[in-house]
Amino acid sequence: MALANAQVFLFLIVFSFMFVLSMANFNYTWAGGKWNKTNCPYGNNYHPNATQTSNKFNVGGSENWHYGFDYMDWARKNGPFFVNDTLVFKYDAPNPNGGFPHSVYLLPNYWSFIKCDLRRAKRIANPNQGAGKGFEFVLKKSQPYFFACGEHGGIHCNNGTMKFVVMPLKRWPF
Repeated sequence: MALANAQVFLFLIVFSFMFVLSMANFNYTWAGGKWNKTNCPYGNNYHPNATQTSNKFNVGGSENWHYGFDYMDWARKNGPFFVNDTLVFKYDAPNPNGGFPHSVYLLPNYWSFIKCDLRRAKRIANPNQGAGKGFEFVLKKSQPYFFACGEHGGIHCNNGTMKFVVMPLKRWPF
C-alpha cells in the first residue's frame, strides 16, 4: 500500500512539473472567470500550437533526429503539445560505410528516462523507419511520453541530448 501511495505521489509531482513547464513562458493568471495570458510572447493571441486541430511537429525542426542536438530544449521551445498532435522522427537510414544508426524508444517512466534504462522500453521505430517522410507518433493521451534513441545500448541517450519528454495537454474550447 505504501508503494502505491509513493507512486501516486511521484506521478503527481511529475505531472505538476510538466504542467508548470508547459506554462512557463506565459504569465497565466485567473481573473474574471477565465485565464489571463499577460506577458505572452504572442501578444494576446494564443500560442500558435494551441489550435483546435491536431498539429504535426518534425522532432528537432530542420535538424531532424540526430546525435548532438538538444531535444529537451527543442521540446521546451515548441510546446505546449496537445493530445492528438503528431511527432515526426526523421533520421538517416543506416549507412553501410559506418556511422551510428538511430531509432526511437518510448521509455516507461521518469526513472528509466533519467538513467536511459532501456530494459523495459519499447522500440517504436527501428533504424530504417526514419528515412524519407519519417516515423510518425501520435500523442494519444494526456500523459508524459519519454522518448530516446536506443541504439548501441542507449549511448546517444546517455550523453543527455537524444532524449526528451512531452506532456500533451487536452484541448479545451476557448
